[in-house]
Amino acid sequence: MSIGATVRAWRPRVDGVVEVLHAHFPSHAYPSHTHDAWTVLIVDEGAVRYDLDRHEHGLAQAQVSLLPPHVPHDGRSVLPQGFRKRVLYLDPGRLGGTNLIGAAVDQPEYVDPLLRHRIHQLHGVLESGVEDLEAQSRLTLIEERLGQHLRRQVVAPPDRSDSGVAAQLRDLLDAHVPDGIKLEDAAKLVHAHPAHLVRAFSREYGMPPHRYLTGRRVDLARRYLLDGHPAAEVATLAGFYDQSHLNRHFRKLLGVTPASFVRS
Repeated sequence: MSIGATVRAWRPRVDGVVEVLHAHFPSHAYPSHTHDAWTVLIVDEGAVRYDLDRHEHGLAQAQVSLLPPHVPHDGRSVLPQGFRKRVLYLDPGRLGGTNLIGAAVDQPEYVDPLLRHRIHQLHGVLESGVEDLEAQSRLTLIEERLGQHLRRQVVAPPDRSDSGVAAQLRDLLDAHVPDGIKLEDAAKLVHAHPAHLVRAFSREYGMPPHRYLTGRRVDLARRYLLDGHPAAEVATLAGFYDQSHLNRHFRKLLGVTPASFVRS
């Protein structure tokens, strides 16, 4: 590792993401190498220049780079102060598998503010490590948009309104409040694509599925608290990761902590 470099890497509990990497490299330059995963890269400070399949490319902070699996590339800073980046490594079977590698080689960078913002949001969720359904929902929308870029169809046709699909997902969420349900499992049960499921639910109920589930968990926590259960126990019973996770969402929804709610 280069002098002054900082790296944080972990494997999140989200299907399809094999690794997350946050790094600051003041001077490091990557030699040519390959990955066995799709590499979704954003730069937060500085700019990066890299060769992909013997063609030179550049990545600035406004862009998103998608590097395909098994294709050699390197990486180096454009500026003397180095660069800071965040990376998602996606399972090679995602994004349509290896059929779209050629398209990624031809055009690995995208100027897409919505896509970049969604990737930024997903990194925040993955860093917290506690919002599984939100991470799944955000990832499926990111993958859908990357697929549109790879197929040169950045603007997707609007979804048809599907209140039936949304209602089925709501029933599933209501049936799995404490334990939750994976987005891909829900999509299989209602026979809908995960991205369509998220959009249909959000359109029908005015919020994404993960926010609905969080609200239901807070409702459940209120009932346990009023029944006299201690807050630490309530967090587990209602499906929260720990007591601080419960406190954060309880305060966000109700404006008070669980302890204040009970005292009132």
